[in-house]
Amino acid sequence: MSALLDSITTQVLHAPVWLVLLVVGTVVFVEDALFVGFVVPGETVAILGGVAASLGHVPLAAVLVVVVVAAIVGDSVGFEVGRHLGGRVVRLRAFDRHRHRIERAQDFLGRRGGAAVFLGRWTAFFRAVMPALAGMSKMHYPTFLAWNAAGGIAWGSVVVTAGYLAGQSYARVETWLGRGAAVVVALVVVVVLVVWQVRRHRREDESPEASEPAGSTSRMPSGG
Repeated sequence: MSALLDSITTQVLHAPVWLVLLVVGTVVFVEDALFVGFVVPGETVAILGGVAASLGHVPLAAVLVVVVVAAIVGDSVGFEVGRHLGGRVVRLRAFDRHRHRIERAQDFLGRRGGAAVFLGRWTAFFRAVMPALAGMSKMHYPTFLAWNAAGGIAWGSVVVTAGYLAGQSYARVETWLGRGAAVVVALVVVVVLVVWQVRRHRREDESPEASEPAGSTSRMPSGG
């Protein structure tokens, strides 16, 4: 396993900088523009971009700019799709198993307005569908763009920085204990994160309120 991880890491670190940025930007964009955030791991890829920056392979500023711009543009595309296609988007068969979650997202948007666009960015499913739902709701685009930009900047900065700090921690462990120990620590962290994500998604499916982003209990003005 250690040899495999070293091999994968080596391949990633030897990939051209433009390719790393292209992959990160494309995945983040697709997650929002094509409503597949619950399948395509945009947040995970953004974090990995931060890790690559911490290892000196790509400039941190470049990763931040790519992630933030891709998030904002992807949301804007999703908004336009929702505005022009309307209910046909949410009636797609791909959303059948998520119908109750879409209804909760629509209710959340109706109660919080533009603030739901910002808060929704911190939950994978909401991040995928909220732009289209905002477009369907006939929200004014300037209002959407303001909340979307604020969410994209905040979210992109946090996830990329988290990846950067995680990479710095990996480097410190490798320096102190050697590569073998660092790989073991990395594996433990990955397993913990995977288990946490799985349990979180299960809780979201079981609890009607679990999908609503934290901190959204107080009513905020829609602004549009």
